[in-house]
Formats: sequence, C-alpha cells, structure tokens
Amino acid sequence: MNGVASIRAAVAACCVLLGAPWAAWGGSIVTSLHNLSVSGPGAIKATTESQICIFCHTPHNARSDVPYLWNRQDPGDPYTPYLSSTLRSSVGQPTGASRLCLSCHDGTIALGAVLSQGTVLPFTATLAGRSSNLGTNLADDHPVSFVYGTAASMPGSQLQSAAALPAAIRLDSAGEMQCTACHDPHNDQYGKFLVISNLSGALCVGCHQKTNWGASSHAVSTKSWNGIAPDPWPRSSYTTVAENACGSCHRPHGAGGPQRLLNYSVEETNCLVCHDGNVAAKNILTDLNKPYRHPVSSYTGIHDPAENYAGGVTKHVECVDCHNPHQANSVLYPAPLVPGRLQGVPAVTAANTYLVAATYEYEVCFKCHGSLLNNVMPTTAIPRVTTITDNRIKFNPANPSFHPVMGPLNKISDNMLIPPLVKGSVIYCTDCHGSDSSGIRGSHGSIYPHILVRNFVTSELPATTYNAADYDLCFGCHNVTTLFGTYTKFKQHKTHVSTHPLKDRCVYCHDPHGNPYNLGMINFDLRVVSQNGSKPIQYLPPVVNKNSCVLVCHGEIHGL
Repeated sequence: MNGVASIRAAVAACCVLLGAPWAAWGGSIVTSLHNLSVSGPGAIKATTESQICIFCHTPHNARSDVPYLWNRQDPGDPYTPYLSSTLRSSVGQPTGASRLCLSCHDGTIALGAVLSQGTVLPFTATLAGRSSNLGTNLADDHPVSFVYGTAASMPGSQLQSAAALPAAIRLDSAGEMQCTACHDPHNDQYGKFLVISNLSGALCVGCHQKTNWGASSHAVSTKSWNGIAPDPWPRSSYTTVAENACGSCHRPHGAGGPQRLLNYSVEETNCLVCHDGNVAAKNILTDLNKPYRHPVSSYTGIHDPAENYAGGVTKHVECVDCHNPHQANSVLYPAPLVPGRLQGVPAVTAANTYLVAATYEYEVCFKCHGSLLNNVMPTTAIPRVTTITDNRIKFNPANPSFHPVMGPLNKISDNMLIPPLVKGSVIYCTDCHGSDSSGIRGSHGSIYPHILVRNFVTSELPATTYNAADYDLCFGCHNVTTLFGTYTKFKQHKTHVSTHPLKDRCVYCHDPHGNPYNLGMINFDLRVVSQNGSKPIQYLPPVVNKNSCVLVCHGEIHGL
C-alpha cells in the first residue's frame, strides 16, 4: 500500500470509528483545507504533524462531555449572537457541534492546541485576518444553536418545515440548527464544506422559502458581469445572477450588514453593484445621481422590514421601500395593477390602511405620498387655494377631476389625448415620474424637478415667448392641436399659454394630480393669483372668458 493509499485507509477507518459519513474520495478531508497535517493542501497547516484526524479527534483520553472523541478544549468565551428584527427565534450562546467548530474558527485557541499532545503543535500560519476566522462576535454570521422547528412554525417565518428539509440538511438531536446543517467538515466536494451545492441558492432555499422567489428576476436572470469594476460577486465562482441567487446580496459569514446578513452595510450598495449597468441592463446609479431623485444615499440604517406603520416611522427612502428583491420581476401588468418590479412591497391603500403587499402601483407611492405616515409626507411644492398634501384625496375617482391613476377618467374627449390613450385609460404614477432619458420605469431620478420624465416648467414668472418645450410633460399625453384649437371648451388654453403677452404656465391653473372641488383640476397657484377685492378666489365653469374666474392674476382682474 503506497503512502496516499495508507492515508486514505487511515482516514476512512477514523471516520467509521467516529460514526462520521465517508463521502466519495473526490470530496474527502485529505484533499481539503481541513487536512491540517503537514500533507495538507492549504497555506495553514502543521509544520511536522502527519496525522490528519488528530486536530479534532483522538481515540484515547478524549473529552467526556461531548461526542465525537473530541480532541480540543472548549473555547469558553462568551459570544455575541446574531440578532435581527425579522428573526423568528431566540439565539443564545453556541451549543453542540457549533461550539466544537468554534474551537478553531473563533480564533481564540491555537489550531495546534489539541488535548492529546503535551505541547501546541506548530503551524505555518494562523487564521488571523482570514474569512474563516469568525471571532467571538457572531452578529454578522448566520444564526446557529436555535430550535429550527420552533422558528419555522412562527407566523411569517418563510422557513421550510423541519420535516420537509432536504436530507442533506440535518438538525442535531435536539432539533437545533448548527453549523453542520450547512457544512460537512469531512467532505469538501461542493466547496466551503457545504452539504450540497449552493448553485442557484439551492442550499439557502432548502430552508428559506421566500414568497414568489422562484419567479423573481434574481432567481432566473441569466445576466452576467461585464467585467467593469467593482466585481459584484468577489467571493463566488458563479457567473450569472441566477447562479449566484441569494449570494448576490447575502453573505452567511462576515456579512457587511449584520441584520439580514447583507454583503454591504450601506443598503443601496447591495443593489447598485449590479444595477449600475455592469450586470443589469439599466443603470439605476446614473438616475440616482441626477439632481432630482429619491435620495436613497441620504439614509442608512433607518429602514427596517419590520418597521411599525401603525406607530409611525422615521423619514427615509431606500431601494427596498419600493422593491422587494425576493419577488421583483419583469412582468408587466395593465395600470393600475402593481408591476412586477414592485411585487411584494408593503403599501398603503386608498382607504389609508397598511397592506402587506401592494395590489396597485399607487399604493406603493402612498406610503410616503399619502397621509398614513404623516412624519414622512412631503409638503406641497406650490401654494394653492386648496392645500392638499395627501395624494389619495387628489386622485380619488369620486372627485370632479383627477388624473386617472386610481381609476379611469371618462369625462374627457378622445381627441384631447394622444394614442394609445383614450377616454377611460388608466395611467401609472411612473408615467409622469421617472427617468428623463434612460427608459427606466420608476422614479429613481431625473434632470427635471419632481422626478418628471419630461420638462414641466413651474416658475412663478410667466414667459414672454411661447415655447412648447416648457409644456413637454403635458403634451406627452394631451393633444396640443385640440388644446389650442377652436373648440369652445378649450379655447382659453391658447389664450393663456400662447397668444397672451404673458405666457401663463399650466401649473398656474391646474393641480396636476387632481382636485376634489373643481372640474379641470383647477386649483389656482397662489404665487401668481390673488383675490379680486374681498371676493374669494373662485372658478366658475364653463370657461368662456375672463369672467369664468374670480381672481387677480399677474395684476389682471378676472371676474365681475
């Protein structure tokens, strides 16, 4: 029997003695980094010791308080366990097999300090500075030593039941999740001593049953990295989004963000390493750097998936306030149904109640642009006769006028609209609020105020010459020929916007989202409109001449 064969036979005999599974030779401990003997393949190994099993096991005089003929002392130090607002279990100090693993991997005991030897076996190096050195602060590591079945039975856990776990994922005799549920210390055939391959997140989803994950873009996308720094998957040999799956955002050991084990502590970085055009086709980062944007970089560590809407939340906006990375997909639905990219996002209904997952796109917007969370609701940008900051009220289909976001608008002529829009059409909030140039659906950023997709001048100073580009947002849907035509219903548009010496803006008369009191979304801009004497500012339809309104606009008196 040659030397290698002798080692194989000895290791096999040891595994049988210890009751450990003997895997196919290709993944055996002999050729893995757990072979810490002088024959080991890694940079960290003993300088003279040739025995392989000795660093964990001894057939004689082993510890009597733990199984496996254990040859290492107890680490003894207190640990800081993982803690998260979404954790459905109580995690205390490591127990069982996890504690045995930590006798090497917390870095407090020398690798060569085994009980069967009188002196510490010398090594070429230590674990210091390596990812395998977990330390005693386990807050950034996957939780261990908790009763898995109890956690899985908790409401909203999204964990597979203990009885339905894949055969390779084994709990200990107490039903606790230990390091050995994911790692087999004797078998490295899948890398990192994993019990099964984690290709496409197979190991992760063996336990974690995230709602609609299988149909999400992060589970099925074949997009790969274009090679431009930074590398979105620096610790992975997988090359596509689908192959990396959970690993695209999460790291089970040494995570950058302890809660939920994110790769990076800054929340949006976890998204933007791919959504900067280097993996995903659309460059969201470009939009987020535009002058008008949802300022995700201004808030760090405030958003929490378990935040209490009933009790109020601190003002913030993060990518995950609008996107659920476990459910987001590219499926398109007719407005106002929530599009795939916003699937599974908590929301606020038209009735001002909290909803676990949005049904309509506008419900996602109402989280901040409604009134349920008063401390995050923005103030109105333009002072008006009727001050309304709750967009649920402005868009209410029961109003005399509204943009058809929550429901169809049937009080408009087809010739007022540009196809494919017709009377009865419904639109998304993001039809107006979104990228000005990238073609990205969603209000990430724009060069135009209010994150608008087109130019919409709101200056209180009227123009002296007519420029159609000033009204580009409106003319993207509304037929300018009809607006400026001879129709009696619309003839005042041309007078105010085009032919009058002072070229008024659409915004002087119209509140773009809607109005619960007037037709035509009339809600006058108080920057340019004032009272006509003691008379209240009024709109008296139909619009025939200047007497249809009671007010003073740019010094010109309207009304009798």
